Amino acid sequence: MCGIAMVRLLKPLEHYQVKYGTWQYGFQKLYLLMEKQHNRGQEGAGMACVKLDIEPGEEYISRERALGNHAIDELFAKVNATYSKYNKDLLSDPNWAKQHLPFAGEVYMGHLRYSTTGKEGLSYVHPFLRRNNWQSNNLILAGNFNLTNVDEIFAKLTSQGQHPRDYGDTFIMLEQMGHYLDREVERLYQELGDGHKNLAKKIESELNIGNIIRKSSANWDGGYSICGILGHGDAFAFRDPWGIRPAFYYADDEIVVVASERPVIQTTLNVPIESIKEINPGEALIIKKDGRIILEQIRKPENVSPCSFERIYFSRGSDQDIYSERKKLGELLTEPILKVIENDMDNTVFSFIPNTAEVAFYGMFNGMQSHMIEEKKKFIKEHKDILSTDEIIAILDRRPRIEKVALKDIKLRTFIAQDSGRNDLAAHVYDITYGSIVAGKDNLVVIDDSIVRGTTLKQSIIKILDRLGPKKIVIVSSSPQIRYPDCYGIDMSRMSEFIAFKAAIELLKETGKQNIINEVYKKSKAQQKLPKEEIVNYVREIYHPFTNAQISKKIAQMLTPEDVNAEVDIVYQDLEGLHNACPNHKGDWYFSGNYPTPGGNQVVNNAYINYIEGKDKRSY
Repeated sequence: MCGIAMVRLLKPLEHYQVKYGTWQYGFQKLYLLMEKQHNRGQEGAGMACVKLDIEPGEEYISRERALGNHAIDELFAKVNATYSKYNKDLLSDPNWAKQHLPFAGEVYMGHLRYSTTGKEGLSYVHPFLRRNNWQSNNLILAGNFNLTNVDEIFAKLTSQGQHPRDYGDTFIMLEQMGHYLDREVERLYQELGDGHKNLAKKIESELNIGNIIRKSSANWDGGYSICGILGHGDAFAFRDPWGIRPAFYYADDEIVVVASERPVIQTTLNVPIESIKEINPGEALIIKKDGRIILEQIRKPENVSPCSFERIYFSRGSDQDIYSERKKLGELLTEPILKVIENDMDNTVFSFIPNTAEVAFYGMFNGMQSHMIEEKKKFIKEHKDILSTDEIIAILDRRPRIEKVALKDIKLRTFIAQDSGRNDLAAHVYDITYGSIVAGKDNLVVIDDSIVRGTTLKQSIIKILDRLGPKKIVIVSSSPQIRYPDCYGIDMSRMSEFIAFKAAIELLKETGKQNIINEVYKKSKAQQKLPKEEIVNYVREIYHPFTNAQISKKIAQMLTPEDVNAEVDIVYQDLEGLHNACPNHKGDWYFSGNYPTPGGNQVVNNAYINYIEGKDKRSY
């Protein structure tokens, strides 16, 4: 789940020097946009800049990339180190800076990398750059994406005589867009003729960016938000027609900004939420070199399914809508939690697992508080004639008991490695607040945003919570059971990674229905060579014999360590609750198996085949 950022200055650098005291206004905004999206990618970062109207023989494209969690700081420190070599008078001159310094330009791009392929190294860090001696043929590309049909696209490229240097989707998308960019430039060259006055400028002006994107993306299957810059200064951002990956933009007479998340733009530019727009599914935002802003529908929206996991976990909770949605997710779990604790509110402590579940915790607290208010109103109404003032005060004073029970020890996260002591170290990733519950008497309800593998729960969280001596531990997931792989930008592609799937398999074996496992394999294998459009998600049949509650109970059994004394229950959000809380983000394939693109069914089909055949590899 990568993060993208793009800045296009619409005025000369002198304008920003006069108004804001620095020509580095755009560069500084790029830093803020990237740093505030650090949550989206911590494996590496990159940035690029294009200068407009540079004389031939002078460099006009700058690019830097770095690996690791501190990549953003490394990138900007390197550029600032270059600037520090010059005196303040020169650095205050925007014309001198544009001529002599890197990243002193009008068009910027930034990227935060989160790998979904397992491939590592600087060569996989965006932005990608395709160079050419013609300014308009240079292409810089960065995106938040994952394609499911790389094999099809690769075959098409090679059939055209191309020779991509890598099988990855980023390389292939770059070459495919570069191919159609070259053809578009050649078309204009032939139409205008090489004797045309100011031929290069005319080509730049008439270049049809929308047509290039349309032809390049015609067969793309997957989720993507992509930013691109051409060497002469045209820029664009494009979103997939299913609306899977997010993209937002802001524009005024000084600047155009694109980012993966809305509050990032709000904070960076200090602008109201109403002024920030979402790029619609299948739409491209195009900024021409002359400053014209064009919104063009590139691909017709189809089966629009914005990713619900963005709302549950990945995007920043500071977004106005996401904050409300996460609270709602927690609130909607009130009734199932009450059922598990047998309505014993007086002997139950509520908490959360740091840090992404905190907002859902507030919603859960609100739900419990509303429940108690209704209980108190009813009790007082029914017993008003016999209650004393002190008794009424005592009743009104009842409220949900909340404590910060778990604390994450950040220092240990990167310390844990693959060695013989890993499990013991994992048990200490979280600290607990001793004395926060009454041992042997209290239930402990702890909410998390999601449960994928359950490894941390089993190796660390449940064990360490048990040290407090609760009567019962209830782990609550604000998201539904994760049952199916993702192929649109989140690294969850193996069936063996999902505790819900493993629980269903165990239940099939325990209930004598293991024949379903083989039947699904036969059906999946039989359609493996079919076109992706004809493939059916038969893996859903694995879950059909069981209720959500039965699978949750089995998960609780599988994740409870043998040395834990407390009874352990797990409560999941259901699909109805998810859609209630996030009504505009219907992309629920992780939980339902309803993939918005044909490639999704192909991925889950391959993932199941790999699982049965014992192949530990990604399914795309």
